[in-house]
Amino acid sequence: MNSRGRVEAALDLGVADRPPVGAWGHTYREEWSPEDLARVTVERARQFGWDFVKFQPRATCFAEAFGSVYKPAGHRLKGPVPVSFAVPDLDAWHTVSATNPKALYDQVESIGMVARELGPDVPVIQTVFSPITVAGYLVGKSKSRVVRELRKHPDVVRPALERIAEVLVDFSKRSVKAGAAGVFYAISGYTSKDAMPESVYRELVLPLDVSVLKQLPTEAWFNAVHMCGSNLQFGLSRDMPAQVISWSVHNQGNPTLAEGQTISGRTVMGGLGQRGSLLYGPPAEVEAEARRAVAETGGRGLLLAPGCSVPTRARDVNLAAMAAAAAA
Repeated sequence: MNSRGRVEAALDLGVADRPPVGAWGHTYREEWSPEDLARVTVERARQFGWDFVKFQPRATCFAEAFGSVYKPAGHRLKGPVPVSFAVPDLDAWHTVSATNPKALYDQVESIGMVARELGPDVPVIQTVFSPITVAGYLVGKSKSRVVRELRKHPDVVRPALERIAEVLVDFSKRSVKAGAAGVFYAISGYTSKDAMPESVYRELVLPLDVSVLKQLPTEAWFNAVHMCGSNLQFGLSRDMPAQVISWSVHNQGNPTLAEGQTISGRTVMGGLGQRGSLLYGPPAEVEAEARRAVAETGGRGLLLAPGCSVPTRARDVNLAAMAAAAAA
């Protein structure tokens, strides 16, 4: 059984010879070059034997595409440093547009290299931030300000989110054409009860999520919605048109893997603590955690993975333990 077969079985809510496994994390120095990012992505996929690759562009590339400016920190443990933000005040929402599309085109180029190098047996999915997630970066990564201005001035902010969504659809289509098997649609904290009531999310934000996901090309067969954060309003997952739901079971107020399967009716991705066992180990704890995830779901409809991006300080031995547990 090859890696693609394992993923396909999981998406059908089944299990092949074992659940597929994959993990991801930033490589800050390499993320500024399409070639370097592709190289390190392929190297790590082969090193750990991932069954699927969640491509990890630099998180700021979406904001850069709409005019925010960042520079490299010059350190392997530090992310991009902000220089200026595209939306410094409420009025700036009127002018939001894709002024720097190369920031996204570089990620399309890079994922194409990865997909060609790994071949069709190892599916690679492109990270796509949701429109409101991108908006949060445009104001300086501030969830509270975006939510406040969206609720008070929907006539100003909502059109900007719609323009962002159009660019994300184009980016997704370009990525799939380059070889991506689908997208990892990341909603960073906004589906949490701490961000806004579910009724507000359903009225002002969910239609944009659904629009982006419904416009994915038919060739995109492996699409995951990532609900980042704690105290998730997990019922929203039922209305997200994707094959997979990803979240951290270790964050406060979140459902278990089994509960998430029941609520969403979808294949689930997660089970490993990206800021717990994978970061601090020891490897035996990683293996035990992986076995618990498989036991909880019976291995069916499970993509064994971290709940979110693994910190750069995580040791390779812990990632290797995760892969070993899946193969055991």
